[in-house]
Amino acid sequence: MSPVCPCCPDQKGNEPAIPLTTGGVRLAPAQDLWSTARDKPVKLRMETSGLGSEPPMTIHQMFQATVQKYGGYPALRGKKEGTWVTLTYKEYYQHARAAARSFLKLGLERFHGVGILGFNSPEWFIADVGCILAGGLATGIYTTNSPEACQYVAGNCEANVLVVENNKQLSRKINVNSNVFSICQLIKFSNSAPNICFNLMFSQWAEFMKLGESIPEAELDAVIDSQKANECCTLIYTSGTTGNPKGVMLSHDNITWTATAAGLMTSLKMAEEEIVSYLPLSHVAAQVHDMWICMRFAVITNFAEPDALKGSLANTLREVRPTSFLGVPRVWEKMQEAMKSAGAKSSITKKKIADWAKGIGLQASYNAMNGDSSVPWGFTLANALVFKNVRKALGLDRCRACYTGAAPITKDTLEYFMSLYITVFELYGMSESTGPHSISCAEGYHIMSCGKVLTGCKTKLDKPDTDGNGEICFWGRHVFMGYLNMPDKTEEALDADGWLHSGDLGKHDKDDFLYITGRIKELIITAGGENVPPVPIEDALKEDVSIISNAMLVGDKKKFLSMLLTLKCNVDDNGDPTDELTPLAVEFCRQHGVIASKVSEIINKKEPAIYKVIQEGIDRVNANATSNAQRVQKWTILPRDFSISGGELGPTMKLKRPVVSKMYQEEINKFYGE
Repeated sequence: MSPVCPCCPDQKGNEPAIPLTTGGVRLAPAQDLWSTARDKPVKLRMETSGLGSEPPMTIHQMFQATVQKYGGYPALRGKKEGTWVTLTYKEYYQHARAAARSFLKLGLERFHGVGILGFNSPEWFIADVGCILAGGLATGIYTTNSPEACQYVAGNCEANVLVVENNKQLSRKINVNSNVFSICQLIKFSNSAPNICFNLMFSQWAEFMKLGESIPEAELDAVIDSQKANECCTLIYTSGTTGNPKGVMLSHDNITWTATAAGLMTSLKMAEEEIVSYLPLSHVAAQVHDMWICMRFAVITNFAEPDALKGSLANTLREVRPTSFLGVPRVWEKMQEAMKSAGAKSSITKKKIADWAKGIGLQASYNAMNGDSSVPWGFTLANALVFKNVRKALGLDRCRACYTGAAPITKDTLEYFMSLYITVFELYGMSESTGPHSISCAEGYHIMSCGKVLTGCKTKLDKPDTDGNGEICFWGRHVFMGYLNMPDKTEEALDADGWLHSGDLGKHDKDDFLYITGRIKELIITAGGENVPPVPIEDALKEDVSIISNAMLVGDKKKFLSMLLTLKCNVDDNGDPTDELTPLAVEFCRQHGVIASKVSEIINKKEPAIYKVIQEGIDRVNANATSNAQRVQKWTILPRDFSISGGELGPTMKLKRPVVSKMYQEEINKFYGE
């Protein structure tokens, strides 16, 4: 797809909706493509033509351009005591400026951090943008971080200010008496909870927003005008699975250019889109999707409730009815499980109608994917009876595009939604590429592919094998500046020519669609020296045996492969896994002649029928193995499912293999008689 340049009239002769720059190009002199110093600019990877050649701009320039044309349009919507409250783009901008002046009043130093710890909210956005306008480095901190990780991030970014959601986050996550801060001001989103008195200045949000009233607007303007597009403005911290989190330095241009490129490639319409924000904003996917693309294209951002991932997201989606929706694979899997569970309770007649419709939906979806505009006979009736009702029930009846990213998704889940005539487009990227590098969209997608490279960027497969699998390397203006204060790690990620090495393995098909085939660090190298990518084997078993929730392959440097398994269970109000099987898991047991409602009942009894069906599933997966070394020989069921709170999953529910290996070392040792 070749999107129309936004600076030029479109093919219909209409003027562009928004200019790409306001106030001229602002670049600082730079010789290198990378930097690990907070205040050192970088040379941009500019192209001579096309989208990669567009003039760079700062966050303020992008924001100002949107406000000038769409200032009266709604920007942020959040609930206060059950009622939606809206900020227009002009009000959003004014609030961000007020926050910036308050940060300056509090002593925020240039290129020092403002740590933000809390659930998605207008205050989160305003604090982030206000920090950038004031010349600081906006730094999201995961609410799931340990206190030690929070402390490390705050110290590493040299935070002058911490913005926290409430007393709970403050007391659990931040040691305010630590000596890591030279200056530290604490600000709280919530105005309802009482203050906690520490030896540091502390204010509630309403007080904070007034603190900067004595700072002249001209003083803030001078700071804004001094900012350059090739300077750092945001830090995204990696999850730190194998050590301390790394601070990914993103420039103004990284963010503004990527927001433009991604929005154009996905055909966003100015001031006509609406989304729901619920994924952690400290993660690059949510931040770019919810904050920056929305700012660039005047999108309405609706904030979900803090318990979104514990069940309330469904209500918010039905209320908002977004025009696009981004979900990590686990969110789509949970939707799939909920719909299957509801379907299991339907009458025989309704089940037959649903099965008939899903067969038609799957064929119609594959036709569309293959460029065939025809639909199977009966599609119109199936759409009226099933598909429209499902989309409405999910809150996706206005949704023009559904996306998944941040972790691998199974073919089973993708085909399930295709059978309901809902295509879920896969995205691929990383923090170090400011989010997206390849995108699937309506104009071009293949199932299990991550789409085509972001317009204006390049992909190189390094050291490909005979099947075309090589390390995926990125080039473009979305490639990060470097890791803060980590030159060695930066040199590992960026080669001498400036290509970003992802650590992922992939290949292209004949149409240039990108497929992820593994991750170098995740490859299991058996004692016999064979490289085994674990994800395809794990996904195949989960698809084959529906009671399995998570599967993790082990066997590095061992003579054979083994697998850790968990069963599908309900979660409590805190999102923690319980011992209770999900309704679908209970039904799975019943279909195999077992009456069980708890995970422990199956494990304690080593329930023969369930263990047999799992072994049969493994046998089927083994039958498709490309070699004996890729066959699973031993397995065990763990008593507790993986979770974010348990530490086995990251913030976007990606499996943290080193953590799981350490937690369950005893079980792994038993596989090998150690």
